[in-house]
Amino acid sequence: MVIPVQDEHAVTRDAFLALMGSHPSGVAVITTADAQGTPYGFTCTALCSLSLDPPQLLVSAANTGSTLPVLAARGAFTVNLLHGAGRRAAEAFAGPAAERFGTVPWRPAPVTSLPMLTQDAHATAECRVTRLIPADDHTIVIGEVLHTETHTPATDAAPLLYGMRRYATWPTA
Repeated sequence: MVIPVQDEHAVTRDAFLALMGSHPSGVAVITTADAQGTPYGFTCTALCSLSLDPPQLLVSAANTGSTLPVLAARGAFTVNLLHGAGRRAAEAFAGPAAERFGTVPWRPAPVTSLPMLTQDAHATAECRVTRLIPADDHTIVIGEVLHTETHTPATDAAPLLYGMRRYATWPTA
């Protein structure tokens, strides 16, 4: 059954941001590179597992960002799940594109050679794009996981969270 909705009941942008901002999420940095090897990336909290067989995940990417067209052309990306000390990476990849890779150490991932943030991530997943689904101002990117790696940082390995407009770390005890 479809419930009719009147326009006067439409949710405002601010109300929607407040709703989703009150729901903490893990923080990841999605990375890729163009054909010349120039790295691209963005901070992402809209990430989830999609299927186990085959192993797939789903990422939501803004249509206005510089990374999405490169990711689509490359057909691959890396998910870097940030740990508690990875806040600087989260902030760098949420900021101006020119400053992202200049302030955060990275190395090529073993399978795709795409950027892997081993100092700021507690785990990474290398993915092949299987589908791009337009969804208004974002695109849903479905990726098949080709390789995963867990990192042992010298710092706190608890996951970095974001909600209510602030960062926090998953409690360890």
